[in-house]
Amino acid sequence: MKKPLFFPKFALLLLVILGCNACGSKSTPVEYKQADRPLYIDPVYNGSTDPMVCYNPTTETYYMYYTSRRSNVEGLNGIESIHGSPIGIAESKDGGATWEYIGDCNIDYKPDENPTYWAPEIICHEGTFHMYLTYVPGIFTDWNHPRDIVHLTSRNGIDWKTESALELAVRKVIDACVIQLPDGTWRLWYNNETDNKSVYYAESPDLYNWTDKGKVDIETVGEGPNVFWWHDKYYMIVDEWKGISIFHSDDALNWTKQESPYLVSGLEGVDGSMGNHADVEVIDDHAYMFYFSNIPSETDPESGKKIRRRGSAVYVVELQLADDGTVSCDVTAPCMINMLSDK
Repeated sequence: MKKPLFFPKFALLLLVILGCNACGSKSTPVEYKQADRPLYIDPVYNGSTDPMVCYNPTTETYYMYYTSRRSNVEGLNGIESIHGSPIGIAESKDGGATWEYIGDCNIDYKPDENPTYWAPEIICHEGTFHMYLTYVPGIFTDWNHPRDIVHLTSRNGIDWKTESALELAVRKVIDACVIQLPDGTWRLWYNNETDNKSVYYAESPDLYNWTDKGKVDIETVGEGPNVFWWHDKYYMIVDEWKGISIFHSDDALNWTKQESPYLVSGLEGVDGSMGNHADVEVIDDHAYMFYFSNIPSETDPESGKKIRRRGSAVYVVELQLADDGTVSCDVTAPCMINMLSDK
């Protein structure tokens, strides 16, 4: 939650000496590295969006899965470049500070010509990887087409076998997020595009059989709901296109919105601007938020003007919890990270 789930500039090293354990001896110091900024840009299409990260216990590394928009393909309009996207994979061997592209997911769900894959949600449970993938039946130049959330499984996190297309409230749904509750129930949140982009949810006893539960009672319109457990509360973040809003809950059913600030609102004065569609991973009480935004502009050597680069980059920032319960982040500060610290 992603609590119950078990889960490339050389950077500054920060040594953190952990406290004594129950036996009175000190544990091995943990090395934290400063994450790259931007963290990662897809080397094929320049369109790395909708990132989510998952620990791979076989390789003992982290995999980042993302929608690989075809941003640098000439002749495509904006909407068309967002379709026809594969799911890219990058690997981090240093706990999340640096990432290297290792290829695309091999997905066997191809009922239509030129399939579009968006916004993967991936967890590893009892040795099996589960992906909940948004599927669009083709490449289009408008948004007026069906979208399903498809369940696939894998033994290695690369090759994926279809299990089912989920029967949810409608056939125009995107952006799944899955966690396991304390009683063992699995809960899936998603975006219902036919209901003003509201957040809905479904439940399952086993990750395979799902029952839709309807609309979540929260005041938000946006995409990419992502739920995680942190400091004894559930939190949900939503991409509201003006920054990332955040909600908290004691039971993952009744949600209270934090009035301000929006996370990565684009007002911080850094190149990269506003944050979009994020994933949060909690490691040893550190909450790392992976999001996508613009690729930093380049400076023209002759005019000195900044030139916007087409495409999207992934960034990471650590969330901070104030004494009054307010969650914030500082994208101007270095992000020191090691998601292998609990492995």
